[in-house]
Amino acid sequence: MALHYSLLDEKLIRARRIADGQLNHYSLPWLFVAMQQDEIRDFPALRPHQRHPWHAFLVQLAAMALHQASSLQPFETAQEWREALMNLTPDDSDGAAWCLITPHDRPAFMQPPVPGEDVSKWKSRLHAPDELDMLVTSKNHDLKTARMTNSNLDDWLMALISLQTQEGIMGAGKYGISRMNRAYGSRSALGVVPKGHWGRRWGRDVNVLLSNREKIVAQNELQKENGTGLIWLLPWDGAKSLSFSSLDPFYIEICRKIRLLKDEENIVAVTTGSKVSRVAAKERNGITGDPWIPIDVAAEKALTITAKGFNYKLAVELLVGKYQQPIAQALTAEDGEQGIIVLAQGVTRGQGKTEGYHERRIPISPTVRKMMLRRKTDRLAALAEERVNAISKMREVLWSAMATLFDNGATKDRFSDSAKDRANGFAKPFEQGEDARFFQDLNEEIESDDPDKIRLQWLLAMADRAEAILNNAFHAGPRSSEQRYRARSAALSRFHGVLRSNKSPFPTLADHYRQLTLKEEPAHGDA
Repeated sequence: MALHYSLLDEKLIRARRIADGQLNHYSLPWLFVAMQQDEIRDFPALRPHQRHPWHAFLVQLAAMALHQASSLQPFETAQEWREALMNLTPDDSDGAAWCLITPHDRPAFMQPPVPGEDVSKWKSRLHAPDELDMLVTSKNHDLKTARMTNSNLDDWLMALISLQTQEGIMGAGKYGISRMNRAYGSRSALGVVPKGHWGRRWGRDVNVLLSNREKIVAQNELQKENGTGLIWLLPWDGAKSLSFSSLDPFYIEICRKIRLLKDEENIVAVTTGSKVSRVAAKERNGITGDPWIPIDVAAEKALTITAKGFNYKLAVELLVGKYQQPIAQALTAEDGEQGIIVLAQGVTRGQGKTEGYHERRIPISPTVRKMMLRRKTDRLAALAEERVNAISKMREVLWSAMATLFDNGATKDRFSDSAKDRANGFAKPFEQGEDARFFQDLNEEIESDDPDKIRLQWLLAMADRAEAILNNAFHAGPRSSEQRYRARSAALSRFHGVLRSNKSPFPTLADHYRQLTLKEEPAHGDA
């Protein structure tokens, strides 16, 4: 079998340029040149859940190539990049390791050699890239599989990288990657994104990896030199795992036995199971030196996101809370002064399925930037935690009022199960709305010359938003005229009574309401 589809020599990767939106085709070396010049706007083949694996792959690969060449600066020409990438595969001087299809006893891109095996007997045969990819929805509703029958070569490329670098266990013989916590974890990612495009962030993170190489080695007991970096180069019979300590700190892993084949004019993938995981790292709980994964220090494990994704509570913890920040999240002066965000990405995984792709962009204001650069974020943490608690308290007030409404205006605090369930459903949009605006509102307070005024305005606006949701719930309350009037009156009374009482969870808000009342009373007396 000949070598087919070389990433080093053929322009297989589609990308659109920023300047004119023109669709161009790139080989891997030419793509690195374009990334260095920050020319790339987007990649048509890239699906949302593949964004981080693709970014991570490009960063880790470039960092390995530069380190091997003893260079701290990206190369300027495609020929230099090609030579550097070839130097990572010295046993494959014909470039087989960079081809999508090769003889089965040779490495192919992201596909380990399987000498002595007859891949035609492998039972699983996949005809579309999205069948190969790691994304599996519970009922095939959110994203249909096997749709990409008229696929391009870079569709297969993205699917290979996605599967091999972020998949978990999916049943017997289908083991997951080392860079996640346990079998049903996820390869979550958090990192600073400076103002610019794909190339700007790529260059930034390549520099971060090179600058922190010795630190990653020391903290994770990896190989300083001559470790295994491109794991797909090594033959794999599925019965033996690689020792974690034998790896390069920037290693790019694989987790499945896969081979791409040519079936007449089409490509198909054949796969089979393994008896063990490719990398023996179960006891590390995902703590592998991954540049983008936050670590729960107390629990000694990598972050695993739930179906809630990166909601405002978790986002605060990741920004200034209990998690050890990955090196890609550390802000530097070179990141600029404007337009900086912290990007959080990850797929929620369940048993035998995925439960959604999540992405959140946290804007970094000028004052927050200074706090992060000086590593003095106590004020930011305190303000953020106060707002998290305030939202929770307002939700409780709203929930109690709606439970009163759905319990036909009952004045008791013990509500029926039906009323509680309905209150939960109607309270959810409130928290979702506050979640969406959380960091924008927080930044306004931090940047203000009068933060107390901004805080009060936020509390008043949040109370108004909560009351609006309560009013919208009236249509689902009691239907009879008498019960409807009593229920609505009782719900509003409870809502406003709690906010204005001496025991209000918001003393500043209650005091503001009292001052308004005092100002209005003389006017009523004069009348």
